[in-house]
Amino acid sequence: MDIKTVLHDSLREVRSNLVGKVDGLGEWDVRRPMTPTGTNLLGLVKHVAIASLGYLSIVFNRDSGMDVVAMWGPDDETLWVKPTESRQTILDLYAYAAQVSDETIAALDLDSPGFVPWWPTDIQHVTLGRILVHLIEEISRHAGHADIIRELIDGQAGRYPDDPSMTVRTDDQWATRWSQIDQAAREAA
Repeated sequence: MDIKTVLHDSLREVRSNLVGKVDGLGEWDVRRPMTPTGTNLLGLVKHVAIASLGYLSIVFNRDSGMDVVAMWGPDDETLWVKPTESRQTILDLYAYAAQVSDETIAALDLDSPGFVPWWPTDIQHVTLGRILVHLIEEISRHAGHADIIRELIDGQAGRYPDDPSMTVRTDDQWATRWSQIDQAAREAA
């Protein structure tokens, strides 16, 4: 398997992990701010969709069919969802961004040049390979945020329900584990 396929498969996996975090939750839970900065699940999905469109259309001078710059809006509007924006609209945007991204990846070689106008001047000139690594890192970071938020909302942990990489414990066993970790932190402090 070539490195482009490996990178593209990794991108697909982290995109899937992130969007899966909104499954099974009501509107309040997918939109409510869960951190002092307002981080929320559907806002993360919206942000990744718009960022993906920017990186895999604007950077490579490809038409996404959307005004990505206008979508960014003032004051980080990509990180939260207005009441007038439906969940389905955001999920459709996410799917569309994935489609546009996949088309760009299929059309270009890893060493195809691009230009990131919002990056510092000394690193604005990039390649598709560089942007794929950047997007995998960024989406993985946001998927990690989503993991924690989802666990805070309803206790679901892991990449998806019944993720085999997660230790299976009862609620009482998790409480005991939490107490053990808390005690170790207190002793260390």
